[in-house]
Amino acid sequence: MLEHYVYIIGLAASFMVAFSLGGNDFANPTDCAVGAGVIDFNKAILLFSAFVFIGSIMQGRFVIKTLGGGVVPEIELVGAVSAVLATFIWVNIATLLGMPISTTHSATASVLGVGLAYVAFGKIAIDDLNWGNLLNIVLSWITSPLASIALAACMYIALRKLLEGLREDSRYWIILKASLIASLAFSAYSFGANDVANATGAYLFVTKKYLGMPTEEAMSFLSAIGSLGITAGASLLGKRVLETAAYKITKIDVVSGLAAELSNALVVWLFTTVPYVLFGYGMPISTTYSTVASIIGVGIAKKRSFSEVNWRTVLKIAMSWIATLPAAALLSTTIYLILTRVVW
Repeated sequence: MLEHYVYIIGLAASFMVAFSLGGNDFANPTDCAVGAGVIDFNKAILLFSAFVFIGSIMQGRFVIKTLGGGVVPEIELVGAVSAVLATFIWVNIATLLGMPISTTHSATASVLGVGLAYVAFGKIAIDDLNWGNLLNIVLSWITSPLASIALAACMYIALRKLLEGLREDSRYWIILKASLIASLAFSAYSFGANDVANATGAYLFVTKKYLGMPTEEAMSFLSAIGSLGITAGASLLGKRVLETAAYKITKIDVVSGLAAELSNALVVWLFTTVPYVLFGYGMPISTTYSTVASIIGVGIAKKRSFSEVNWRTVLKIAMSWIATLPAAALLSTTIYLILTRVVW
């Protein structure tokens, strides 16, 4: 009976992780449209919420499966609670500092921290950790921002050439603004599909066990909880990080915003979908990396120069990214040790 209560408390903590994730990652699909002045914060919240929910329900299971069993074979209740709490603490620290960190890094590192604790306790062997899948995840963290930079830069240059001679025609600008809003919606959908697992993926095994749900139903249930938490966090905490991404990396206009947002959406959706179709595990990439990289890409392409990018802001963001892996893993391992030695 005690374990069932702990499961409910842990599930509530998972909702709070989703809340924190929404506060930190709300900027990812919305920064370009808001930065270009095409949509305000309140309208962005409405679009974000609707399409994150749709993406979570439609494709959230692709990546939940990866974090729920693709790194550590099975995460029991204490491990799930430890991973969730570690993710929650680290993401909140970054959000309060206004730093757009990778919640994907945080969640994956937290799960790995539990796995390492299992190894230390002799529950599993070091070889039982899925190092091949973990390597693929880490590689996706490197390749996805590089793909975003390249795609955004190429798309911006193509749009500029396409619009030559049409700058005085207001009809084309209406179409461009509508396209940017549509890109926000697509990006929010892709975000929901990829990032809901960061909050709820660790709970897949224990949800199946304690609620007696089949795998597909458990993933849908967790996706719904995660998307609601994300929406709540975005509404209450989203402005702080949005201001960093929308205004402090480079100046965003309608053309650069469209190129960056569409590139970000495509990269996130492709990394979510293609590996799942080919290998059965969607890649939990950093949507934060992808959106920041897309903005950097258009910033470089604007004048074919690196001077358009605020590299001091980029360096601060990069330092918070580097700190995330060891910090979240160490937090997770420490919490697990405390729970097993003091509480359990």
